[in-house]
Amino acid sequence: MTSEIFTLLTAFALFFGLIAKIWLNLRQQRFVMACRGAVPEAFAGQIDLLAHQKAADYLCAKSKLSRLDLVLGAIMFLVLTWGGLLAWLNQFWDTQFSSDLWSGVTMIASVALLSMLLDLPLDAYRNFSLEANFGFNRMTPKLFCLDLLKNTLLAILLGLPLLTLILWLMTEAGNLWWFYAWLAWAGFNLLMMVVYPLWIAPWFNRFTPLASGEARERIEQLLKRGNFSARDIFIMDGSRRSSHGNAYFTGFGKSRRIVFFDTLLESLTPLQTEAVLAHELGHFHHRHIIKRMILIFVVSLAFFALLGYLMYAPWFFAALGVGAENTGDAALALLLFTLVAPLFAFFFTPLFSHLSRRDEFQADAYAVRMSSASALAEALVKLYKDNASTLTPDPLYSRFYDSHPPASVRVARLLSAEPIKASSPSEADAL
Repeated sequence: MTSEIFTLLTAFALFFGLIAKIWLNLRQQRFVMACRGAVPEAFAGQIDLLAHQKAADYLCAKSKLSRLDLVLGAIMFLVLTWGGLLAWLNQFWDTQFSSDLWSGVTMIASVALLSMLLDLPLDAYRNFSLEANFGFNRMTPKLFCLDLLKNTLLAILLGLPLLTLILWLMTEAGNLWWFYAWLAWAGFNLLMMVVYPLWIAPWFNRFTPLASGEARERIEQLLKRGNFSARDIFIMDGSRRSSHGNAYFTGFGKSRRIVFFDTLLESLTPLQTEAVLAHELGHFHHRHIIKRMILIFVVSLAFFALLGYLMYAPWFFAALGVGAENTGDAALALLLFTLVAPLFAFFFTPLFSHLSRRDEFQADAYAVRMSSASALAEALVKLYKDNASTLTPDPLYSRFYDSHPPASVRVARLLSAEPIKASSPSEADAL
């Protein structure tokens, strides 16, 4: 491939992708606003018109901010590559260090710092204006700054050593460096699955065991029926930052834990809480987490192998504005690949969204067997209302982006399901 052809391909991916994203974004906004005047019939009596209109207005505000973010991201790409900033930074740091390794680490760190600083105004606006205007933000400026500081420290303490190791492997580990670098990256991610819930997450939030009561009893019985073990059931003080509610599993092996936002438990009954957890257990029952991990590791291995080839391709460097004379430069190759890969990966978004929605339907079906279909449907409606999630997404936008099925489709399927309460894991598996 010549540098001219790859330049054209990259420009097409950048500008066509940007236009497609903005077009889909506008479609979604127009469709939702067109449906703003009336609550969908399926949700009449459960969600009032004011809540429905709030969700539409909330989506509209987020869509406008998202379009600005997309444009700024494209400008950042242009400035770094064909605008020459990346080439200048590489030359500048080369003159500051005698070691290629440390000049490369510093260059990548400086680009990451620049990106963080450019994102900072949007992040602040998102929290203190957009989210606050709709009653969701509970974060104080002090907490915002503390979170920023903690995330920066984590990037230095965890990210920089991993980056240094990968750059060292790229230059010192021979032709198979990409495989060894992938092993290091995969090992780091597996380690974080154990380390994060035990030591990192508590640095940001307070986790307290779920108190005795009907909700805990129901959850413990559900875990027994599903033959699922966890370190404990925790309540997270999500209300410190936002009124949005959520629940999730985290950890790996014996470090697995179940986490509910305090805002979620405040709005759900014990039976609805059990049904939400049953849905999450469905992901484990169908091994969605393991399958997703395997997929990520396989795709990342292919990416590392591709990077191993591109690192020694003069046309790759020349096409992206840093000059063919930099062929073999590990830091430049890694940065350029990190910038370019998402442009082409965008076209696979509908496939991954489809796979995710399929998993959600399977998890819902498991929840119907292990708990209550109507309780899960009621819980979802409450979550849609409390989080101001739209009930009327644009069908094309939803198929392209949404990781979860549309509200009307998902709730209708749950309400039409025949609830079957399994008395044991083996009985559940037979259904």
